[in-house]
Amino acid sequence: MSRNVSSSPQDGPRQRALVALARRDRSEHELRTALRGEGFEGEAIDATIGRLREERALDDAGLAARFARGQMAHRGMGRHRIRQALRRRGLDREIIEGGVAAALEEVSEVATLEAVADRYWRSHERVAPVVRLRRLRAFLVRRGFPPALVAARLAAMKAGWKQPSGRGDAE
Repeated sequence: MSRNVSSSPQDGPRQRALVALARRDRSEHELRTALRGEGFEGEAIDATIGRLREERALDDAGLAARFARGQMAHRGMGRHRIRQALRRRGLDREIIEGGVAAALEEVSEVATLEAVADRYWRSHERVAPVVRLRRLRAFLVRRGFPPALVAARLAAMKAGWKQPSGRGDAE
């Protein structure tokens, strides 16, 4: 059963879209999918999306920038993982790249990587440093940090180690 015209304004696609947007930021693709899932037809959805864009209640570029900034600053994610998440939300490559670039202007990816690496290092103190370093590399790459940044950070950490000589000649 598809809906063209609703019997009351509370049941219309615009109202449903506003309720969905009030819960959390959504992309145009996510909103279209949600409205389609509620039985609204293409014309009603297109009109609703157009109106919400005009009212600036729906802004994919703003969503991409806010999401990227939040993921980097508060969740410790790198640019690759953020791009992947934004692609899953149905955003275009240009919008994703703009959002990531905007986030990188405000949040230092290097500082985020260092904070995540230091927290991981301290929380795994019982693991041998060589093993911990290997696991940390994999962890940081899974978090979406560029391999070159990860390698530079790990090299700096390795240079700071005080490795015991094992011979007792500390004189």
